[in-house]
Amino acid sequence: MSDTSLAQDYRKADWALVTGASDGIGRALATEAAKAGFNVILTGRRSDRLEAHAESLRRAYFVATICLTADLSDPDAAEQVWAEAVTGRRVAVLVNNAGLGHNGAFAAPDGWPRETETIMVNIVAATILMKKAAGYMAEHGGGRILNVASTAGFLPGPHMAVYHASKAYLLSLGEAVAVESAPAAVLVTSLCPGATETGFFAADGAERSTLVTRWLPMPTPDTVAAAGWAGMMKGRRIVVPGVMNKVLAFLPRVLPRRVVAQAVGVFLRRRW
Repeated sequence: MSDTSLAQDYRKADWALVTGASDGIGRALATEAAKAGFNVILTGRRSDRLEAHAESLRRAYFVATICLTADLSDPDAAEQVWAEAVTGRRVAVLVNNAGLGHNGAFAAPDGWPRETETIMVNIVAATILMKKAAGYMAEHGGGRILNVASTAGFLPGPHMAVYHASKAYLLSLGEAVAVESAPAAVLVTSLCPGATETGFFAADGAERSTLVTRWLPMPTPDTVAAAGWAGMMKGRRIVVPGVMNKVLAFLPRVLPRRVVAQAVGVFLRRRW
């Protein structure tokens, strides 16, 4: 079946739910959903940005949009978002994009509030939404789940230890659920980009302060989102966009993990 026919089939089911849609990769993935003909439910912390993007999608692609302002670090937020999303609608696509991270020493006490939020958003909320979606889609004839993981999921990450561990968790979970859910026509894809031109590092005060952000070329969110959406529609289980990211993902297979961890730590340590 072609990508176009897949999009048309799922268009009948109507809605795509995109978390972290205020900006960056999530914003771009919401655009991909609208381009494919889906109505879009956008969630995020910034209501002003959500509303502005929702209006642009309505005007450009003639789709319906709904904005749900939510902080997924709140323990109850994920279930509330899902309950509201499926009330009176059939959600055929879940894009689990919302994510946080912290750059700093693991033992430093000042990073713990941000790391707690990282665990709640990247692991707890993502798991809740994925579990809700997998069961719901199985009962409604199928669907697709796109988890935005990271090349960080393949690599231990000194100075961003909790973030890398959270993405390893999400990647492993996605691969496992993809096997379980395939018989019910629920397809799970893990998108694993590297560093991207978003506000991710700036939000943590680490913009341009590491070798990763200062020296490595970073693709745009639009480029990453297009690759992830295309991979999801093709039913791929893992999508790693970019040659350099594919190399990074492959390194732990050929080098000792201790060496990989030390090398990653050099690139992630703040220097400026």
